[in-house]
Amino acid sequence: MARARRDHRLPLFRQVEDMVDPFAPHAEGTPPDRVWPFVFEQLRPFRRVLILAAVIGVLVALLELGLVYYAGRLVDLMDATGPDGFWTAHGTEVIMAAVLLLLLRPIVLGVNAVLLFSGISTNMFTQARWRAHKHMLGQPVGFFQNDFAGRLANRVMNIGPAVEDSSFLFFEAFWQAAAFAVVTVLLLLGMDWRLALPLALWMAGYVAFLAWYAPQAGRAAEKNSHANSRVTARVVDAYTNMESVKLFAHAAREEEFAKSAMARQRVRFGRLMRMFAASHAAMAAFNSAAILMVIGPALWLWTENRISMGEVAAASAMALRFNTMTIWIMWMTVRLFEHFGVIREGLESIAVPQTVTDAPGAPALHVTDAAIRFENLTHHYGRGRGGLDGITLEIPANRKIGVVGRSGAGKSSLVNLLLRFRDPEGGRVLIDGQDVRAVTQSSLRERIGMVTQDSSLMHRSVRDNILYGRPDAGEAAMIEAARRAAADGFIHDLQDPQGRRGYDAQVGERGVKLSGGQRQRIALARVILKDAPILVLDEATSALDSEVEAVIQDTLYGVMEGKTVIAIAHRLSTIARMDRIIVLDQGRIVEEGTHQNLLARDGLYAGFWNRQSGGFLNLAAE
Repeated sequence: MARARRDHRLPLFRQVEDMVDPFAPHAEGTPPDRVWPFVFEQLRPFRRVLILAAVIGVLVALLELGLVYYAGRLVDLMDATGPDGFWTAHGTEVIMAAVLLLLLRPIVLGVNAVLLFSGISTNMFTQARWRAHKHMLGQPVGFFQNDFAGRLANRVMNIGPAVEDSSFLFFEAFWQAAAFAVVTVLLLLGMDWRLALPLALWMAGYVAFLAWYAPQAGRAAEKNSHANSRVTARVVDAYTNMESVKLFAHAAREEEFAKSAMARQRVRFGRLMRMFAASHAAMAAFNSAAILMVIGPALWLWTENRISMGEVAAASAMALRFNTMTIWIMWMTVRLFEHFGVIREGLESIAVPQTVTDAPGAPALHVTDAAIRFENLTHHYGRGRGGLDGITLEIPANRKIGVVGRSGAGKSSLVNLLLRFRDPEGGRVLIDGQDVRAVTQSSLRERIGMVTQDSSLMHRSVRDNILYGRPDAGEAAMIEAARRAAADGFIHDLQDPQGRRGYDAQVGERGVKLSGGQRQRIALARVILKDAPILVLDEATSALDSEVEAVIQDTLYGVMEGKTVIAIAHRLSTIARMDRIIVLDQGRIVEEGTHQNLLARDGLYAGFWNRQSGGFLNLAAE
């Protein structure tokens, strides 16, 4: 029995962190495509934490101003009593103030930090990424084929920190600064309205400047984020396809490709930095004015005996505190709009509606015979041509059909619609009489095993890749599947750079550490272990040499027993033993029958067979 993992968090941290579960179920759907609605949606589970943070934030501002105010009071007390009578008259008060400073201030600031760091940052960071990734996983395969994987990953990874830091900044900077500003004006108003009015006017000017400047900085930051994503996409694309880069000796070409993106990003980043530099100079002028607008009137009022020396000291300290705070707020505002730019750019990919979704309340696919019917199926990828054009095809239970045709004839479209990677533009696909659009996608794909020509593997161990077919399978079943796929032998000889061997060895990104034949055999083992009632083979043996193919050919036919099989092949010898062969051309079925019947017909299939070279379909000749 597995031992429970000990929780070493202090009770306060545990209580605050557990106020929000970033992985909790939520109302799923397309995320809002605008920044504020998106951020508010992310904040909704944090209501309790946010209320506490708001209250504690006001207390922090009051304490900070209380220190300034009491410093001014000390000056008045010292001036009134002098050194000799100070401790006798005010010693108890000063000691109580010191005790409060030592006890109350650390507690309030500590609780504020726990709420911000543990309550908001820890969970918001994870929640935003998790929800974005979860939504992206629901996108159809075509969505990922139309964009750079690096750019998509960059947007998902960056949106978490952007949302988290935006929420953090609101309470750490803006909420507390607003409370500080309001209380400061009230305190100055209590001293003399002629101290409060200039500062209030200055604050209005400061807010107006921020309202004008920050959106411009945000737009510049968004453009910089786009440029940065482009750099990431190009770099990741080169790394992912490094074998092709080396094979065609195009390192210099890739350097230029990345350099052009980096140069554009440098221009965008340079504009952003120029705006920062200009804002720094502007803030120096603003802050100098703020100091003069408070200290000047304070000195004048003191000479007129309207305020005390302590009040002059307190007002001066408040002005100097504002000098520091306004520069900080400026940077935080720019940073906030920069985050908004990152979020806005990320939403271009994340806030995209899923085009292939489960119907509300859709049941799981219930397979009894695994009979398949393509009924008047039409799909042209929105272009009006290509794909499939009104195909009707019946595949009885436990029958095996081969599919052949020129490139673009519609073979892959047929499989993609069966797996519901796309939805047809017309017609429907039925499995045991159930429309695949009416059942859950997961249950549909759980009942279909597929091996493709280019079977990429996960960057995990060999064991993890084979068990991907059936994660709950035991070790013995996994090894037996590898043996049947003629993979067990070479697996024992594998060793990765970290010294892991055999089934524990990592295969690299997309399985690049293995040969094409080795990848294909592990992919076959994965499908053998899955043992689904429907089997789709798309050039399943094309990456194998003749000797290995001969070894596993009988295994493949054994795996096909008791299953409904669709096999796509250019190597016609691999489908000659199928129950029926379908010939596609321009999205239509033009011939069908057994291998011998089609040869006797002397049609398109016979032409393919006659033009074979070494058992491969010579499509170029057609």
